[in-house]
Amino acid sequence: MRRPGPPSRTTTAVRPTPADTGAPAPRPLEIRGQLRRPLALTVAQLRERWPRHRAEVVFDCATNGPQRHTFEGVLLRDVLDAAGPAFDASRRKDRSRYLLAVSGGDGHHAVLSWAEIDADFGDAPVLLATAMDGRPLDTAGSQLVVPSDRCGARYISAITGIWVGTCAPPGQPK
Repeated sequence: MRRPGPPSRTTTAVRPTPADTGAPAPRPLEIRGQLRRPLALTVAQLRERWPRHRAEVVFDCATNGPQRHTFEGVLLRDVLDAAGPAFDASRRKDRSRYLLAVSGGDGHHAVLSWAEIDADFGDAPVLLATAMDGRPLDTAGSQLVVPSDRCGARYISAITGIWVGTCAPPGQPK
């Protein structure tokens, strides 16, 4: 299977979408861990507070085969920057020790490294999606979108939480 090219990294003018009017909105996504300003955000707040980006992606799903979707959302790094990670931003090695654990409402979890999303390292345009294929995700909850992944395992739906922090190096007490 041919890997899709990188998504556009420019912010496109995306018309605001109204919240859908189905079931009650999910509880806010909580961003916590080694942060100066933990956050609790709804999909609408994500959409309103940060520039929006669009990613057209293709990923392999183990159960359904190739999936093609267009996601709109905000960059994960922009949201986490607002939460104020407790590292020294001027020290690259300090930033490279941080992990991100993302949890979904269906029990799925994924781990990323800060270095994957950091502009000095991987610079991956990982999104917290607020819309999928033109449909707002206000009721379903935000979705983690990793455009560079060929496999869909890290596309976490209905995100309930993101933890940011370090873990003890091997051989050291936790």
